[in-house]
Amino acid sequence: EKSRNGELREHFRNGMGIHHAGMLRHDRRLSEQMFNDGAIRVLCCTATLAWGVNLPAHTVIIKGTDVYMAEKGTTVDLSILDVQQIFGRAGRPQFDTSGEATLITSHDAMARYLDKLVRATPIESNFIKQLADHLNAEVVGGTVTNIREAVEWIRYTYLHVRMCRNPLAYGISAVQHESDPTLRQRSRELAIEAAKLLDERKMVRYNPDSGNLAVTSLGRVASHFYIRNQSVATFNEMLAKKRSSQTDADLLHVMCCADEFENVRVRPEELDEVDRLKKESCPLDTSAPVEEFSGKCNVLLQSYVSKARITSFTLISDTNYIASNAGRVARALFEMCLKGGDASAALKFLRLAKSVDHRFWWFQSPLRAFEHELKKNVFVALEDSRAASQNGYDTFERAVSLLDMEPNEVGQLCRCFRDGAMIQKFVRMLPRVEVSCTVHPITKGTLRFHIELNPVFNWSGRHHGGAEGFWLWVEDNENNRTTYHNEYIIFSRRNHPESKTLEVIVPVFDPMPQQYYIRIVSDSWVGCEALIPVSFQHVLIDGLSSPTFFTNLFDLTPLPVQALSDPRYEQLYSNRFDVFNPIQTQLFHILYHSDTPVLLGAPTGSGKTTVAELALLRMKKQNPKAKCVYIAPLKSLARERLKEWSKRLGAPPLKWRVLELSGDTSHDSRALNNSDVLICTPEKWDLITRGWRGVSGDLSSSSASNGKRFVREVGLLIIDEIHLLGEERGAVLEAIVSRTRLISRHVQAENQRQSSSSAGKTPELTRIMGLSTALANPYDLADWIGIDTEGYGIDAKRGLYNFRPSVRPVPMVVHIQGYPGRHYCPRMATMNKPCYAAIKDLSPSKPAMIFVASRRQTRLTALDLISHAAGEESPKSFLHCEDEYIEAVAESLNDKNLRHTITFGIGLHHAGLTSRDRETVERLYLEGHIQVLIATATLAWGVNLPAHLVIVKGTEFFDGKLSRYVDYPVTDVLQMMGRAGRPQFDKEGVAVIMCEESKKTFLKKFLYEPFPVESCLGERMNECINAEVSSGTINSLSDAIGYLQWTFYARRVKLNPSYYGAKSSEEDDVEKFFLSVVQETTEKLQDHGCVCIDKTEGSDFLITATPLGRAASSFYLNVQTPKQMMQGSRELRKVLVQHAQELKRSSDFPRKEFLISDAHTSSRVKSIYKFSPEHAMYTYAIAKILFDLSCTHEFNELPVRHNEEELNLELARSLPWGYDLSKVSWWTDKQKGPGKNILDIMASPHTKCFLLLQAFVFKRQLPISDYINDMRSVVEQIPRLLASMQFIALDDKASAGNFEMFSCFPLVR
Repeated sequence: EKSRNGELREHFRNGMGIHHAGMLRHDRRLSEQMFNDGAIRVLCCTATLAWGVNLPAHTVIIKGTDVYMAEKGTTVDLSILDVQQIFGRAGRPQFDTSGEATLITSHDAMARYLDKLVRATPIESNFIKQLADHLNAEVVGGTVTNIREAVEWIRYTYLHVRMCRNPLAYGISAVQHESDPTLRQRSRELAIEAAKLLDERKMVRYNPDSGNLAVTSLGRVASHFYIRNQSVATFNEMLAKKRSSQTDADLLHVMCCADEFENVRVRPEELDEVDRLKKESCPLDTSAPVEEFSGKCNVLLQSYVSKARITSFTLISDTNYIASNAGRVARALFEMCLKGGDASAALKFLRLAKSVDHRFWWFQSPLRAFEHELKKNVFVALEDSRAASQNGYDTFERAVSLLDMEPNEVGQLCRCFRDGAMIQKFVRMLPRVEVSCTVHPITKGTLRFHIELNPVFNWSGRHHGGAEGFWLWVEDNENNRTTYHNEYIIFSRRNHPESKTLEVIVPVFDPMPQQYYIRIVSDSWVGCEALIPVSFQHVLIDGLSSPTFFTNLFDLTPLPVQALSDPRYEQLYSNRFDVFNPIQTQLFHILYHSDTPVLLGAPTGSGKTTVAELALLRMKKQNPKAKCVYIAPLKSLARERLKEWSKRLGAPPLKWRVLELSGDTSHDSRALNNSDVLICTPEKWDLITRGWRGVSGDLSSSSASNGKRFVREVGLLIIDEIHLLGEERGAVLEAIVSRTRLISRHVQAENQRQSSSSAGKTPELTRIMGLSTALANPYDLADWIGIDTEGYGIDAKRGLYNFRPSVRPVPMVVHIQGYPGRHYCPRMATMNKPCYAAIKDLSPSKPAMIFVASRRQTRLTALDLISHAAGEESPKSFLHCEDEYIEAVAESLNDKNLRHTITFGIGLHHAGLTSRDRETVERLYLEGHIQVLIATATLAWGVNLPAHLVIVKGTEFFDGKLSRYVDYPVTDVLQMMGRAGRPQFDKEGVAVIMCEESKKTFLKKFLYEPFPVESCLGERMNECINAEVSSGTINSLSDAIGYLQWTFYARRVKLNPSYYGAKSSEEDDVEKFFLSVVQETTEKLQDHGCVCIDKTEGSDFLITATPLGRAASSFYLNVQTPKQMMQGSRELRKVLVQHAQELKRSSDFPRKEFLISDAHTSSRVKSIYKFSPEHAMYTYAIAKILFDLSCTHEFNELPVRHNEEELNLELARSLPWGYDLSKVSWWTDKQKGPGKNILDIMASPHTKCFLLLQAFVFKRQLPISDYINDMRSVVEQIPRLLASMQFIALDDKASAGNFEMFSCFPLVR
């Protein structure tokens, strides 16, 4: 009686049962149960039951062997396999001793069945029918990349086995089989036939000449969503026809024409019900008549979404089949349209897919997602009758507008008077993202969108799960809604409600459109979407059209080394080369016979280091006492230059002193004053030059001011890679050059006052030299370093050389390959086979270098290369020396991964290796013993190793502070490519860039059309202005504006005002803009306690430095840090004052060993005993100081990588002070109030910093090798931060005079 099915109930009463696919699952299960229990004796069923369900029976009868076959539209014989399967159900082991089977069939089929039952027939393969789809899947997976591999792959199939055994069944004649016994030729024909079909349908790119197969986005989507190639052909044809005016109904029709649905047959007895459904439950028009399969699918799908009641069993089963496939097909079509740039179709397919998944329409209220929790009349009230009309897509806005009302008004509107507040609660759960976008023009044809996404909804674990996905794309309404950029964004529950920022590069075309649109659509919630117009009215791009100035390379006779006409100088080069290269020759005169500032833009590998050396030799020739400062953007580069120059310039006969100044080194003032060449990182030189006036408060004894004298003696400032001005550390470079010119003018003015007789314009004392890759805006840079770019005389533009990227001494071929995949790690894995293929094709015996983003990737890439080599039976093909020799070398290495890979001829190179390991690898690679070197990207700047082939594997890296993957700057990619093809070795170099598919066109465009360099000073304006105020350069607002005029920032604001936020490039607007920047900056500095502003002197305010500001400048701190340090020291003093007395009194204090945890540490901190009977207080003080240092802004950017919060938690449990101070704050109660989620605390960079410091103090084991480097970088900074905290505490009136507190600082040290 439980069954809704009338027929079933009637048969039950007579002891009979029925079973077929059109019944509901509950009814089918009921029949099986009854038959199994013996309640019914006879079960009439369709043939599929024989395969699916294991039911015992004594007798089996097959009644008729004609089966209707939908694909052929006629009846065919039941296959012999089915007959055997059904017969197999007769007589079950645990019940019967024998079984009976009866077959009732027609006379002419009788003989055939008898024959087949007696003689077994072999199973043949049906693989040929779907060969193209399976081949496509293998091409997408990377298993098959050409026809040869496709033939190999076919030979592994059962099809191949059967073709060899029974060739006639597969249309292979006896003659063909004799001439080709292994059937290689036939397999090749099959593969080529399938490849041509896929090529025609744009699913694969097939090159008949080379036989190569390349993936396309269509093929990839088809493979991922399991779409057949016939469907793709149908979609291509139908979407191309209707590109201009697609309605929702048209696109639904396209979807219903998919090959997946063609088995849905139209049966005459169903037509009445289908017509009824079409009238009642189809809000969209159906383009095809119901007599066709697409028309029937369309009606059933719409009825499914509308939740219509269907009575006929066959229709129920058809609807279920359609619904289970429709979501997949709609998603596939969405991705096809999005990749094809058709925004409007993509949007409609995504809406369709979500509607099918959730069973309500996108023009209905999005609150239907909470259908089980809200009453029906809420939806009725919110969906007007006009909802289904074209302009009715505002249901999401209408739902959100309920939040502007009072709960009782909402209740009234929705006709649920008590539920107003509850309805609002659900509206707040609808995923909404607020989007704000600023536009920065870069060149005339490209804009950079800076997009900020802010999730404004309440997270509910039950409805949102762990993460919410959104699709974001930029579309252009005027050009048929093309998409210029699309990406998938995930908001996770853990980081909710943090906002996300994106940087998107978008093309614009002439004439410039009014606006673009950013559309953001939820991936899973129906109806949740937003469209944000981005107006271009205020964007000025007229000033950006200045044509790039390139210097032509003259065809000059190369100058011999003897041109230096000084034997001491000649010997520097005599053993390296006899003549200078073309670029060095063209610049020789200006470098060696004049003191003009020089800006040289030339591609990597064109001998720029020698150019710098020529300028250095000129300076020493003119003034032997002068100093040269060489600024290298990275420590590794500085170290490399130090190694080379110490060897060459430090040796007799020159014997010049070369010193390195970076974060790790410190020299006394005598060494600095006696040096000849200083090699610095930008930060270190910035810090030293800050004290050039010698008025740095009362810090005259500290290390910051020891270099005052020699700063004025600098005769040459060489800045390598000056185009890094546009990267995040560029602000420091800008500050240095601007300050150097300021000092140089100042010293010059002093000298002129002393010898006022000297007339005429003398060149600036410090010659500035910038080296860079080819630049797009060389004029601004040249003007800024002191080259005259305005004049027209013979001296105009003298010293400015900007060569094209193509003037490399060794020409280079570049291949750019795009790889799909939303997720980083799987995408990297798909690049490994192409990497191996590229080495084998392009550089089979010459050295190759692969750049990856992380240490983990170096290891994974190496292991994959080894396995690919082993697959070709030559695992050691990259090793070019004796096994015994490499085994011996491997024994001496520390890193176990390197020990393994080096024996196969593959070296690893990253910052996690010890310096000895790195040097060993470099040596083996240079000597040619190993052919492949896999390195992290920093190697591109640091070490000069020759390679014939360079592969850049992936163009993004994980940014710890943003906790997402970001793109390398183009300059980095160029630098890596520049390592390909080295002058002494190759005729040409090869570079292969493997990037994410969407980045391909961007890279193609900008690798050779250089980006203009923009200033980053705005981001570090606070630090720069504060430093100049502290050093006495700036004393008022007008001084600050005057200082800005020296900067590169000022020059770019005038040329590209929209990028920086100025109104226009006219004088007044620019001055207003500078004034507002300076005012805003000084006010921020005043908030952080770094400056005092005196507003009594009219409109030009006086600005003076405070002790906090001086500390920030002298110790190179973020301007927010000193205030934090001051608060920390005050808190510590408070605790010490309160608890010192009670500690001295309480002798019953538990004698707990706080700090002393092992023998190593106790000896270091023995001195604690001398201060007080209990050392608990000092332990707290030491922990507190380190904790305060960890919490400063200096460690904001310490990377916390994926899943490191678990490691941090483990580490915290093993350390004596824990992750906060609760373990050492002996006086507090240990009851913890409701706090943050512990994993959120562990994901903070400050927590990780504190844990690393403890691990260092207590010599604890760190969980992974990345932590060792992180610890090194943290510990390096502590002495500087500790000194600054002590300086701030000494100066602070609130904490001064507390002896206990000051005795803590030496203890921490």
